[in-house]
Amino acid sequence: MSSFLEYVPGTSPLHRMNPVAKLAAAAAFALACFCSSNLAFLAVLLAAGFALAATCGMVRPAIGLAKAVFAFSLILAVVQVLTTPSGAVLVELPWGYVGTGSLLAALTTVVRLVAAAIPLFLVFYVTKMNDITNAVVKVLHVPYKYAFTFTSTIHFIPMFMNDMKGIMEAQTARGVEFDAGGIVRKVRLMVPLCVPLLVSSVRKTNSAAIAAEVRGFNLRTRTSGYKDYPLHAEDFVALAVCVAVLAAAIVLAVVG
Repeated sequence: MSSFLEYVPGTSPLHRMNPVAKLAAAAAFALACFCSSNLAFLAVLLAAGFALAATCGMVRPAIGLAKAVFAFSLILAVVQVLTTPSGAVLVELPWGYVGTGSLLAALTTVVRLVAAAIPLFLVFYVTKMNDITNAVVKVLHVPYKYAFTFTSTIHFIPMFMNDMKGIMEAQTARGVEFDAGGIVRKVRLMVPLCVPLLVSSVRKTNSAAIAAEVRGFNLRTRTSGYKDYPLHAEDFVALAVCVAVLAAAIVLAVVG
């Protein structure tokens, strides 16, 4: 299995979709998650996200992502529980109380963030970064420098993580124990490695820009001479479904 945010080849319907349609559909899906506070509706969207991951063989990465987002959202949930008292009193606090409404709101936050993150991250797992950049320029006519900056920023994360992992494995083979001595010692050992890694990652990004131009992307005219990205029927169907989900979320928000 590929590392975090690295492209995973496949022939699933999600792999075959137009990159722009994937981004637009995922954005509409995520927006629907943030428009609704209905926990049952959000649970359905979360299940739909995992079902989508199953169609392209990405269940394990989706679960890993869900765990990471859950850990982050749990912090927000704790803050929300402690600072926004509502509902029946469960625990008295010096500055307020923890209520049933607080717990429900915190649970909604966790489910919302996880449900919104899965489709967005799946797009980057099933789409090459070059295709995202080129399709955004070809279809949406976004200036290449902005599209390339966006995809380079995303691609920087797995590149940096993989380089860091390789260096840590090499240092471990030489006898360096990163896990010994607690988190403070681990951070002290890793900080000196970050500076050269940042420099090398920037160099790789520059090399990627040169490679894109060599492959046929003209940086002056912002056009690609080697590939087109037409929209097909399945792209419009996916967009229609996600827009319908967004409309349902808005209706629930207004009614509720």
